[in-house]
Amino acid sequence: MREPFSSSAPPIVEIHRVTRQFGNKTALDDISLTVARGGVFGLIGGNGAGKTTLIKHILGLLKPQQGTVGVFGLDPVKEPVGTLGRIGYLSEDRDLPDWMRVGELMRYTQAFFPNWDEKYAEELRAAFDLDANARVKNLSRGQRARAGLLVALAHRPELLVLDEPSSGLDPVVRRDILGAIIRTIADEGRTVLFSSHLLDEVERVADRVAIIHQGRILLTASMEEIKVQHRRLTLRFDQSVEQPPFLVGTLCTEGKGAEWTYFCSGESLQLRNAAEALGATVVDDAGLTLDEIFVSRIQG
Repeated sequence: MREPFSSSAPPIVEIHRVTRQFGNKTALDDISLTVARGGVFGLIGGNGAGKTTLIKHILGLLKPQQGTVGVFGLDPVKEPVGTLGRIGYLSEDRDLPDWMRVGELMRYTQAFFPNWDEKYAEELRAAFDLDANARVKNLSRGQRARAGLLVALAHRPELLVLDEPSSGLDPVVRRDILGAIIRTIADEGRTVLFSSHLLDEVERVADRVAIIHQGRILLTASMEEIKVQHRRLTLRFDQSVEQPPFLVGTLCTEGKGAEWTYFCSGESLQLRNAAEALGATVVDDAGLTLDEIFVSRIQG
């Protein structure tokens, strides 16, 4: 997987203090987020966290009630022609026209994108094992996802936006989609932004990650930084305690008696020194999976 472009390159997406309410529900709460050009950016959060609402703002489908959204340096609501033609998009709903055949879907979509690559589209159709004569309404859920990904990729977009691309799909199809994402960013300048609640998949392919919870961004950093800065320490104290002693950087804890496990934000040496200052013995010190980091953050 390629390294993202340097931070000196203009960002492809800039979101500044965006708020969106639906009635009494706050879907996005003063969110700011920057997506650098190049590489894969993973947006993770539970159902109802605000992922799809945020993506709709990037696509210009929703106008911010407060704040600003910039894509390629443009306002996607005011300048849809300048933005949408450079974006490939696969929605969680796989909202494709049921009455079309796969070949018709390809030709129909091609009309909207001057940069459509017919050869590449046909390569994707073959790789995804899609029959050009099959009607969309007769495709399985996995086949619909592949067809949607095909038309999102075939014009070689600068920005590929995927909203829960693997939701409800079997592992084989998930691997196909992940492979296509990685191939997409192999071309210089391509960027992938995808939301998912399947954190093992995000951990495999993302260069940077943002955690969104209840409409707020809890954390955004490179995958490497996130993994280095989160640890799980199991500590043993001389005596049993009802509540674990405070340890700097703690996000949440579990355990009982004299042995407690701390899920922490911080570097290993710093945390071990802090634990020893409490008079505790470090029984175990290990890194966290992205899933464990996510759970610790939303519980903290």
